Amino acid sequence: MIQPEFSKLWYVVYTRSRSEKKVHAGLTANHIESFLPLQKQLRQWNDRKRWVEVPLITGYCFVHIFKKDYLKVLQTQNVLSFVMFEQKPAVVPDREIESLKQMLRQTDFEVTVSFGSYQRGEKVEIIESPLMGLQGELIRANGKQRFLLRLNSINTVFFADVPAEFLTAIPTAVF
Repeated sequence: MIQPEFSKLWYVVYTRSRSEKKVHAGLTANHIESFLPLQKQLRQWNDRKRWVEVPLITGYCFVHIFKKDYLKVLQTQNVLSFVMFEQKPAVVPDREIESLKQMLRQTDFEVTVSFGSYQRGEKVEIIESPLMGLQGELIRANGKQRFLLRLNSINTVFFADVPAEFLTAIPTAVF
């Protein structure tokens, strides 16, 4: 097995308030692979409406680094610290990052974020739409059936309202 210090892993950093894009740009300028989940939203001003890209998770940016690059990341302007669990930087599995990227590539369904806890629901897979192949959970919220993608590593869930005909149940293994 490859030792963690010799392989790149995904970590999460806290950023200063409203500095997520600056952090992402700073990391990229320092040749550090980073991922900032953005979503387009229609914003209203007094005189106009405009589509803007806003961070999906405020205050967070993901970095794909070797252990030796911790200090380089922390020295990036507007980075406050790594997100920690049990006094260690939280590691986000590659499959969770890929699922999040796939969810954001589609434009058919609005994605929302929640840090609350939700009951585990039926395991489902999306069989149609740009999210085809993505697996997650089905829950009922506000009278709607919603597809839920759970990132356990940072205790965050993402929702998309996906029509039931686009979903299929994943059989549970019988032991």
